[in-house]
Amino acid sequence: MLHVVTGGSGSGKSAYAETELLRLAKQNNCKKYYIATMEPFGNETLKKIARHREMRKDKGFDTLERYVDLKGTAEMLTDRPAVLLECMSNLTANEIYRPDGAGEQTADSIVDGVEELCSRCEHVVIVTNEVCSECTRDSADMIRYKKILSEVNRRLAQKADWVTEVVYGIPVEVKR
Repeated sequence: MLHVVTGGSGSGKSAYAETELLRLAKQNNCKKYYIATMEPFGNETLKKIARHREMRKDKGFDTLERYVDLKGTAEMLTDRPAVLLECMSNLTANEIYRPDGAGEQTADSIVDGVEELCSRCEHVVIVTNEVCSECTRDSADMIRYKKILSEVNRRLAQKADWVTEVVYGIPVEVKR
């Protein structure tokens, strides 16, 4: 089962996605993995990583810190676990900009990786961001990034069994 959770920054989507993954894992007695995609660059990301680690402390997650190559990460999983991937926006940026990333093949690489995850896991919950509703003028690089992330989000939403947008902490079911 693939569940895509989206929302704006600070919307509560991470807490909602974690709660849902824990519920699904308990229901099916699955091992729980957390795939963390945020690279620790500077104080802001270190604080965000620390906050997310605190959120899942004592909840039984095995954390896999992976910044690129979701398919390779998926191939490591053999026990039909429940997986929370946090978050698609970081993974997309990493795949675009890291030297070992997928570059121009980012969208295909990520979608292939999610398909591999789904084939090996009982449940996959993916957190992503709504990034195209800001009103600031973007650089060419940001436009490229948003275009690719939007493509990934659309393709995953089409494949998903369930899509939820979290708005001000309130989950709104978009697809089920």
